[in-house]
Order: sequence, then structure tokens, then C-alpha cells
Amino acid sequence: MSWGTELWDQFDNLEKHTQWGIDVLEKYIKFVKERTEIELSYAKQLRNLSKKYQPKKNSKEEEEYRYTSTRAFLATLNEMNDYAGQHEVISENMTSLITGELTRYVQELKQERKSHFHDGRKAQQHIETCWKQLEASKRRFERDCKEADRAQQYFEKMDADINVTKADVEKARQQAQLRHQMAEDSKAEYSSTLQKFNSEQHEHYYTHIPNIFQKIQEMEERRIVRIGESMKTFAEVDRQVIPIIGKCLDEITKAAESVDHKNDSQMVIEAFKSGFEPPGDIEFEDFTQPMKRTVSESSLSNSRGDGKSEPKFGGKSKGKLWPFIKKNKLMSLLTSPHQPPPPPPASASPSAVPNGPQSPKQQKEPLSHRFNEFMTSKPKIHCFRSLKRGGAGPEDFSNLPPEQRRKKLQQKVDELNKDIQKELDQRDALTKMKDVYIKNPQMGDAASVDHRLSELAQNIEKLRLEVQKFEGWLAEVEGRLPARNEQPRRQSGMYEPQNPSAVNSCAQDRESSPDGSYTEEQSQETEMKVPATDFDDEFDDEEPLPTIGTCKALYTFEGQNEGTISVAEGEMLYVIEEDKGDGWTRIRRNEDEEGYVPTSYVEVYLDKNAKDVYKPLQKISE
Repeated sequence: MSWGTELWDQFDNLEKHTQWGIDVLEKYIKFVKERTEIELSYAKQLRNLSKKYQPKKNSKEEEEYRYTSTRAFLATLNEMNDYAGQHEVISENMTSLITGELTRYVQELKQERKSHFHDGRKAQQHIETCWKQLEASKRRFERDCKEADRAQQYFEKMDADINVTKADVEKARQQAQLRHQMAEDSKAEYSSTLQKFNSEQHEHYYTHIPNIFQKIQEMEERRIVRIGESMKTFAEVDRQVIPIIGKCLDEITKAAESVDHKNDSQMVIEAFKSGFEPPGDIEFEDFTQPMKRTVSESSLSNSRGDGKSEPKFGGKSKGKLWPFIKKNKLMSLLTSPHQPPPPPPASASPSAVPNGPQSPKQQKEPLSHRFNEFMTSKPKIHCFRSLKRGGAGPEDFSNLPPEQRRKKLQQKVDELNKDIQKELDQRDALTKMKDVYIKNPQMGDAASVDHRLSELAQNIEKLRLEVQKFEGWLAEVEGRLPARNEQPRRQSGMYEPQNPSAVNSCAQDRESSPDGSYTEEQSQETEMKVPATDFDDEFDDEEPLPTIGTCKALYTFEGQNEGTISVAEGEMLYVIEEDKGDGWTRIRRNEDEEGYVPTSYVEVYLDKNAKDVYKPLQKISE
């Protein structure tokens, strides 16, 4: 089966077919190129997706990745990054092994095709030239034969005419013979040309054209084989990365299988355990008799028979209810009325109930006990406002619950021990270097390392003192040591007697702490000492709590108890803390006046888009 013998007369069709084959090859190259672009785009999108969900360094998100579930998710993100890398490998291999190679091959194929069809056209032109020569020789032979025939007829006519002279007859005879000779010569030339043409034609159709068409056939077959090999390579490039992609998927499966719900639950306990015991039962308070409110052992203050409290650092107290309350709840415990709110009056008119139903007057002693309990359990940080501003906490982590404080102290001790070990390693290395210098003075001056050794010794001593300090605080938390003896001495310089407004201001700072941390101070209310300059500087620029809506007073309420605020019927005020289930709502009239009113006495309009900036409201009378 050969194109030269079977398609000897299909030169034009073969030319069109081979051009179509090159077009198919170029189309396949374009297809592979677009596939590589898709693979690169897909890989880029996968990498961006993995990067988008990666935890940011030195952020709260990074701390969340200590749980097994989040670690598994992080491993999935990392594997997806590797997965994207394999798609980049696919793109690179297809570009180098298919697109690049086929592009070069197409250029070579076009040159080869051009050469073969040039030879074919040249052969066709040659056979056409031979054919033209044959036709010219044939026409010349035909013309000479006709002229010889006319010359012969003319001679015969002259020879038969008696009136013609003998000379004319001889001339006609010679002319006829000449024409016959010319006819014979043309015949011989025509015969020779015909033989030559037949020979050329035979060689053209049986030798030249078959050879040229055979080369074109081989060229086309190579093109077909090459595109088939490229398709196979196309599949192999994908198949080569399948084991690595499978390994990535296996790692994702392995990470998923490593998720341990029990371990995560235990880590939640370790992260948020405060170390306090739940509060006990609250005793019944009888308000039918004029007597001081008794505070049960389970309330916020630990009442004792002699009215004294001995703080036990790290001990367990049933009366510590406040550590479990979020952010703004601490101020509520210190200043909000701790009795059920009064029911709304039967009549909306203020005259129906002169002062309006109000909660029984609260004695100041529970507040004092409560605040003393709050301030005496732990060393006080210098200012609660620093937490709100995002400042660092105290060095001994006294703003944290006992269990969290113990963990932080232990972590700090471990870090310091690592630093000490690094310094010791440097010291040992310098000591060895010094010994080498002493034994071989030509290698260096031994005295040159003395300064560095002294620095390392000082650093080690400082770090060991730090370790001792933190280990002391750690032992104190764990109950191995009694409370610090220097605590009253430290507090005596920090606290000054202050009025209740200062206490409330300090408590408000604590309630606005963004991380919900809290601090206790071992001190009595009458012994509170705070340097005026430090305290004032910290709270002069305090921002008001954010408003969460507005409210309208439905009835007049005379707030005579500590922590309450008086309102008039129809007055519009800001809501800064909604009812937490105790029947009281915290409101603000202006920047200096805020407190609690019974929830049933106001109509609340919560605004999710409320801003923190305070704008005074006008009193509106119905």
C-alpha cells in the first residue's frame, strides 16, 4: 500500500491532506497549552486558598491550632499546598515534553512538506515540458507531410502539362523531393521525441512521483505517530503525579484520623479552668425585720464570725462567684442591686406610688465585703485600664485565675530554663576556646573571651534569679508556700483610702477588660492606697461603655439603693447592658450618670448598629 502507486494522480488532494494534518497538530498543541494554563491557574488558586486559611503568626488564631481538630485542618492546608505543587509539575512537564517538542516538530514538518511538494511540482513541470516538445515535433511532422504531399501533387501536375517547359518540371520535381526529405526528417524527430517522452513519462509516473509520494506518506505517518506519542505523554504526565497526590490525600486522611475529641475536651479544660469551686447555696435573707443583711458563706464575701478574712492564695472559696461571669458582669456584682426588681406600679401615674416600688435599701456592708473579697485574693495589677488598652499584664500573672496562672508561670519557668541552658552552652564553648588559646597562644588571645564570659555569667545569674522568682510564685499558687510576706508591704505603697466613687471607677475599668480577666488584691477597703497621679492618669481618659440601644421610662423610679439610678416617666436614656436574667437593666443618662433600673420600668429598643460615641438624649414627655 503506497501513495505513489495508489494515488499517483492525487497530487493536489495529498497537498491539502498534509496541510490538514499540520493544522490538527497545531490544534493539539494549542489544547495542551490551554491545559497547562488551567493547571497553573488551579495550582495558584489552591495555594491562595491554603494561604488564606493559614493562621496568622503571633495572632490569636495561632493559639487555636493547638487542638487536634485544628491541627488536622492545618495539615490539610499544608497538604493542599503540596497538592497544588503537583499541578504545577503537570503544567511544567506538559510544557516541556509536549508543547515545546511539538512546536519544534511542526516547524520541521512544514519545511519537510514544503521540500517534498516542491520536488513533486518540479517533476510535473518537467513532464509537461516534455509533452510540449512532443506536441511541437508532432505538429511540425504533420505540417511537413502536408507540404510534401502538396509538392508532389504540384510536380505531377507540371509533369502532365505539355505546355510546361522541361526546366519547370525539373524544378517542381526537386521541390517535391525536398519536401519529402523534410517530412522524413520531421518524422524521425517526432519519433525520437515520442520515445523520449514515453521514457520520461514512464520514469515520472513509476519512479519520481512514487518516490516523492512515498516520502510524503512517511512524513504524514511520522506526524500521526508523533501526535499519538504526545497523547500518551499527556496521560503519563498525569499518572506520574498520582502517587504523590495519593500520598497527600493519605496524609489528609491520617490527619483526620488523628482528631481526638477527648484530647480536645481536656485541652479546653486546661485552657479555661480557673481552679475555683462552684458557689454554694445562698441563705434566705429575711427583710421583715430591721437587721443587717447576712451574707452566706456561698456569696461573694466570705463572712466570718469575727468579721475578718484571712486570704489563702490558691485556696478554694465557695463565695467566689465572680470569676465565672463575663466581662461586664463584675461591675454588676459590685454595684447592681442584688435583690429582685420591684414590679411595675399598678397605675402609670407617678402620684399613684409616690416613690414608685423600689428594691429594699441595700446595706453598704455587703458591698464592702464583696469588694474586699474581690481585692484581697490576689496581688493587684497596677491598673485595670491597661488591660482594656491591650497593655501587658502583671509579671506574676496575678490577673489570671489560679489554674491559668499556674500554667503561665510554669511556661515562663520552662522558657527561662531554656534560656539558661543556651547561656550555659555558650559559656562552655567559650571556656573550651579559652583553654585552646591558653595551650596554643598563636591561635588567639585567651583574654579576649574573658569579657564575654563575664557577661554570660551575669546573664546566667540574672536568669537564675528570675527562675527563683517565678518558681516562688508557682509554689505559692500550688500551695507549697504560704502567701508572700512582702505583699502587705507592696500594697502599702500602692493604696490610699479612696471613696466609693473611686472603687466604682476601678471596677468599671475591670468590667471593660477585653479578655475578661480579673484581679484580686489582699487588702481591706479601709486600707486602699493608690497614688493619686497614677490612678488619675489611668482613668481620666476612660471611655464610656458602648451603648447597645435606647430605652424609654414607662414609670418614675427613685433609685435610692447603691448602683441604681432615678428616672422620670417618659425619659429617654441609653442602654449599656441589657437584662441578664436578674430583672435589672443598666442605663446611662449622660457621661457621668449611669446605673440600674428595673427592666419592667423601661421599654428597651436595642440597636445592633449602635456606636460607642455618646450623644445626649432629650427628655420626652408623653
